[in-house]
Amino acid sequence: MEMTIEFPGGTRVAAHFGSHTVMTDLPVGSGGGDSAPSPFDTFLASIGTCAGIYVLGFCRQRGIPTEGIRLVQRARMNPATMLAEAITLEILLPADFPAAYRAGVVRAAEQCKVKKHFENPPVITVSAPAAKAAMA
Repeated sequence: MEMTIEFPGGTRVAAHFGSHTVMTDLPVGSGGGDSAPSPFDTFLASIGTCAGIYVLGFCRQRGIPTEGIRLVQRARMNPATMLAEAITLEILLPADFPAAYRAGVVRAAEQCKVKKHFENPPVITVSAPAAKAAMA
């Protein structure tokens, strides 16, 4: 998968891939315009939304309605580094959710690909190759 990252103005940064664009900005307190989530908030949201996709799929495969199901995600930040040191996901199920599927829905959420990347992180390489000379 390839993404193109561009700078549409101010502190905004956009990621373009396929037919989608993900906009980010910095909060006002960090000198931004707060016109979109910060890149880190977008990163954190990817964990919960990924788990949510797996919960949705689990329920759909079993014909279980998803009304009333919510996921609540909390991140505990290290005050010295401001990096997340713990992330919890709570799946809030309605009272009529089938008890036999309670553990299964948790197992489904644990299959999230974003979570699996934490368990086996990719190697990230950053470079700035020299610009190619224009052809005459």
